[in-house]
Amino acid sequence: MTTATDSQQTASAGAGSAPTVSTAVADVIAERAQHLFGLMGNGNAHLISHLTYAGFPFTSARHEAATVTMADAWHRATGTVGVATTTYGAGFTNTYTALAEARLARIPLVLVVGDAPTTGPRPFDIDQTMAAAAVGVTTLVATPQNAAAVAHRAFDLALQTVQPVVLAIPYDVGTAPLAAEQSGLEPLPAKPAWHADPADLDRIADLLRAAERPLVLAGRGVVLADAAAPLRELGDRLGALFMTSVMAVGVVDSPWDLGVAGGFTRAHRLELARQADVVLVAGASLNAFQSRYGTLFPEGARVIRIDNEPAEDLAHPQVTDYLRADLAPALAGLAERIPAADAARTWRARVPEAADAAFHSAEPVEDPAEFGPDGRLNPRAVVAALEEILPTERSVVMDGGHFIGWAPMYLSVPDPRAMVLVGTAFQSIGLGFGSAAGVSAARPDRTTVLVTGDGGGLMGLADLETFLRATRRGVVVVLNDSAYGAELHQYASKGLDPTAMLIDEVDFAALGRALGARGAKAHTLADLESLREWLATGEDGVFVLDVAISQKVIAEFMAASLDAGKRL
Repeated sequence: MTTATDSQQTASAGAGSAPTVSTAVADVIAERAQHLFGLMGNGNAHLISHLTYAGFPFTSARHEAATVTMADAWHRATGTVGVATTTYGAGFTNTYTALAEARLARIPLVLVVGDAPTTGPRPFDIDQTMAAAAVGVTTLVATPQNAAAVAHRAFDLALQTVQPVVLAIPYDVGTAPLAAEQSGLEPLPAKPAWHADPADLDRIADLLRAAERPLVLAGRGVVLADAAAPLRELGDRLGALFMTSVMAVGVVDSPWDLGVAGGFTRAHRLELARQADVVLVAGASLNAFQSRYGTLFPEGARVIRIDNEPAEDLAHPQVTDYLRADLAPALAGLAERIPAADAARTWRARVPEAADAAFHSAEPVEDPAEFGPDGRLNPRAVVAALEEILPTERSVVMDGGHFIGWAPMYLSVPDPRAMVLVGTAFQSIGLGFGSAAGVSAARPDRTTVLVTGDGGGLMGLADLETFLRATRRGVVVVLNDSAYGAELHQYASKGLDPTAMLIDEVDFAALGRALGARGAKAHTLADLESLREWLATGEDGVFVLDVAISQKVIAEFMAASLDAGKRL
């Protein structure tokens, strides 16, 4: 029987008996990662071949941007480092938007790229190190003297900084044999631990105990720190209500969870959140979307924030108290200082409806009509209906665009890593199909549900084929308003000419069928039954549901933005 090790040695032998820079980097990838996403070119052919010959899991993209979005989504779905690879030059620059998204969203991944020869740039080379630095991404360079060590360093740095790292292989050293003497690297300095001062914990505990209507907002930091248990213990002792960021949805398993905070908050839950007198924010960014442009909490509320970043980096006008500390021990310390409140005297006792099933249902109470003013489907009613139709064991992936306003409001997921939004940090569109393919590779046990708009769907269309190839079972929901909806609601409403904001109607279901998927176009809620019927068959594959939604229905987050006088 041929083993993976035998295959690797044979592959190496086929390219020369001595390990090379490319094979050394590939071997580190095989040791540190579970999957490689890439697109082959001159700069990475030897690296990819070494891995695929040995049977290492590899998914090829059709556009280089998707190599990074797949790796990005892999991390979001699994919590482990994602790995992508492209060639040099245009192969690298095609990843740029996705790389910027990963940097701004703080996603640990390693992007292995070809680069200019060490002897100097060719006419078609650019300064890729400088380009990566422009979006805040560090580049490390593999050489015959350090290839394995620097590849390990790339993984370590990505994990420690929670950021993407580029690992470059200059073209003229890719097939060079490793030097007999390998250069070692100094260990990375240990990441500092931030222990809360007991006096600060006493002070924060006093503020929380005095609250009449305490609200606890959990962000992605709680997920990364594995701090959900002490957070819930603290909230339960206070008799508090909970909310989460969209990247932490479901992290608090409690009937008192009001759901996602900010522009994705359901109207009846927002009403409760705006009654809080003390808010504890744990590991959440409080960005403009999340704080609903400063309107999520009532004026005068005491807002206490706990995070391990410098206070100046997280300055926010609504925060009244900041505690720099690692989340899990700080939350546990607060819980120890707060005795359980008398249940009959808590905020929960005054709002028992907040724990009722009806309060948490997907019924679109904000606007239950089937159709919008223009006769096309109301997206709220559509997505609310999909909550019941789609399998509960699902990953929900979203591209960027106006349409993202509805899925986080009405679709539930099994855990925080099952809600994946790639593109929102950089406010980009067109990254959806690649992201969904990455999630399918990461969690083949779940049905991957991609929700996209028509603008973003067309922009990223090359990797619809990647998604179909990478997905065991999936659903593509295109909320198709035949427009760039964000621009339509922001600018056509102000009198600008809408010509460039409109898109001729595209039948994505037909596109899907042309590539081997099943699919249907939906003009009524009854048309959604075609998806239900396909799901009932238990067949593997992908179903593309193209839903003709109204151009006249504006998402809540967009309305909040316009009310605040902002421009996304």
